[in-house]
Formats: sequence, C-alpha cells, structure tokens
Amino acid sequence: MDSDRFRVHGLTPRKRRSPLKLSTIWGDGIGNFVPDEARVRYQAVLSPDLEPFEDVLLEKAGPREYIHFDPARTRAAIVTCGGLCPGLNNVIRSAFFELHHNYGVKEVFGIPYGYMGMNPASGLAPVRLTREYVETIHERGGSVLGSSRGSEDLGVMVDFLVARRINLLFCIGGDGTQHGARAIADEALRRRADIAVVGVPKTIDNDILYVSRTFGFNTALEKAKEIIDCAHVEATGAPNGIGLVKLMGRNAGFIAAGATLASQEVNFTLVPECPFKLEGTQGFLPMLMKRIGERGHAVIAVAEGAGQDLFADDEFVCDASGNKRNRDIGLFLKDAIATYAAALEVPLNLKYFDPSYIIRSVPANADDSLFCNALARHAVHAAMAGKTGVLIGLWNDQFVHIPIATAIAEKKQVSLESELWLGVIEATGQPHSFR
Repeated sequence: MDSDRFRVHGLTPRKRRSPLKLSTIWGDGIGNFVPDEARVRYQAVLSPDLEPFEDVLLEKAGPREYIHFDPARTRAAIVTCGGLCPGLNNVIRSAFFELHHNYGVKEVFGIPYGYMGMNPASGLAPVRLTREYVETIHERGGSVLGSSRGSEDLGVMVDFLVARRINLLFCIGGDGTQHGARAIADEALRRRADIAVVGVPKTIDNDILYVSRTFGFNTALEKAKEIIDCAHVEATGAPNGIGLVKLMGRNAGFIAAGATLASQEVNFTLVPECPFKLEGTQGFLPMLMKRIGERGHAVIAVAEGAGQDLFADDEFVCDASGNKRNRDIGLFLKDAIATYAAALEVPLNLKYFDPSYIIRSVPANADDSLFCNALARHAVHAAMAGKTGVLIGLWNDQFVHIPIATAIAEKKQVSLESELWLGVIEATGQPHSFR
C-alpha cells in the first residue's frame, strides 16, 4: 500500500472528459490515458545484503481520462524562481504548448521575476504568453520570465491568484521555490480556492529528494567536463601543473562526481558529503604533493559546498532565500595549496577555474531538452486533473507525482556507499577519506 507521505492530493470533482484524443485500450496503436491507480515501485533492487526493502508505491504521472478543470474557463500561470539553470525556457515553452494547443486553455501567463511578480507592490505585471512569445525561447539560456530569490507574503500571493482568476500555477524551481509552492497550495486549499499548484523541480545541483535527476543537470555535466578537460590540458602543459576547478553543488556533490566520471581526467574530487582535512598523514595537501612528485601534474574538482567546516561559523551569511551562503572553497584551496607548496619549496603552476555562472546560463543540450519537454507536459496533465501540492519527478525511469511536502523534507546527497561515489574513487585513485 502507498505510504501516507506519498499520497497525492487532488481537487474534486473530476467528471469532465479530457480533450486529449487518447485511448484506454492497450495495443490499439493510440497513446493511452494513465489510470489513477497506476503506480511505480520506489525500490527497484531487492537484496537481503542491501538496504531494507521498503514497499512504497509512487503515483504514476501522465494524462488522465477525466479532469477537474474546464479548459475553456481555465487560466494558468508559470513562475521561475531561484538561480538560473539550463532548460528553464524549454519548460515554459512546452508547458504553454500543452496547455494552449492540446488542452485548449486560452489564457496562459508568465509571472516576471519569481514570486516577486506575485506581489502587486513590486509593480510587475504578468506577461500574456503567446505562440509568438515562446516560439524560439528554447534556443537560449536563462529564463525569459526572469527569476529572483526570496519569499513574499503568502496571503498576498494567493490573493494575486484569486484576483486574476488563475486556476493553475506552475512553480519551476528548487528547494526554496517548492517550499513556497507547498505553502501556496496549502493556503489555497484552506480557502477552498479552486487552484492547483504543481512544481517542476529545477536545481542544477540535482539535490531534490525522491527525484532521480533534475533538468539542467546533464547539460551542467557536459559543460563541466569541457572545463575539466581544459584544466587537464593546462596542468599537463607545464611542470608541476595543477588545474583546480570549482563546480556548483551547495549541499550535494553530484555535478563534481558526475563530471569527474565523464572527464576521466580528475585526480581529486572533493564534495560536501565527504569532509576532508588539509594536513596530516592522510590529509589532502600531502596527498596532492605526493601526486605532483610522482606524476608532475594534477587536476582537482571541488564542489562549492565542500570543506565548509574549514571556515569559522561566524564567517557565514545567508542569501535572500535563507540559504547559508558558502565561503569560497575554490579560492581557499588555491591559497592553501600555494602556501603549502611554498613551505616545501616546491614550485607549482596552478591554474584556477570557476565556471559556475557559465555552466548555469547556457541553453539545454539535446538530452535535457527532451527531459524538459516531458516534465512540462506531465506537469500540465497533473494540474488539469486537479493534482495540487505535487511535483513531477523521474524515478526508476518513470515520471511520477511526488507530494511537495515529501520532496522538501530533506536534501538529496551523494551516498558515499553508492556506485556513483565508488566510480569516483576508482577513477581518481584517491582514498575513501582525507582524514
């Protein structure tokens, strides 16, 4: 049976037949509606030697035969929040086309600059989306609607939706955005407002729980690999060369780990999940100097959230979304490496790369473009069916509905016992711990 934490809330009634020309018969050569009872297993691998079996079933996403909203009377809005990420415009475009052309929703709006645009005091007005407006936006990076961090008054945002008769709200963003989406959904339900709120998880760090990957992640890996390959060229092009690359990953090291395996040129990968010491027998700096002495070059990939315990607690501040702003581990390591080598009288040629804003601002690659299209269309199917307080995730290669409250309960991180991290250890040759 479904665990309570995966139970999806739906608005009622659902007596209106979907305008989509789909089938309920498998094998007739026509695409099918997904029955509400369809489920996806949470745990795919069963073994007494692995983690205990948890028979949790996730609600399968997809078009429903009967929907809650009348397309002719429905208004929809799309908002993008938080940092930029490859694929934002793809999601906006595909959501518009699914709403407007397939369901027949006549009015779709874009909310400018995140949740700020849902506060009339900002002076920002919603943008009416049209085919002409979205036609080519997928060809460029960023968000055509703009984005922002920070929260707005919950009552004001729901008043905004009610006053403009907006029935569907699509919230594209990461952890902070989905916290806001959940609050809006809960407040709309409390008011008995006929509003469905659906989240599309966007975080380049890939740290949303119960979601195997988020859009933009594969594009980020592709670009990060290119930078690492350049760092390797620089490192091998000079005696005692070091290429130090800082990558995104505030709380999770998925980009650093993934790019390490994609490149195969990294010798040390440092992530937030694996604390490290700089000095001592197994410290990072002595290990790095040993590598330089033996091979004459090294490439280091470090996630932005790694090594934060090396800074004093009183040095931290928070951003507008309440996230603790990380200290710059890249520059810290650059100085620490240079100082340590100088004390040993080892001359270095150290090159530092920080491509973070380049990586997150590029257009989506082909794989992410496909993924964004599917996420957006599944989000529309969910909203039209009256699903609310839910986000669209990919799990076991199937699109599923995850209650937002469950997805934001904690952060997803790299398991140090996972195949991903084992691959990093084997590819780099670094020890399991620098402690």
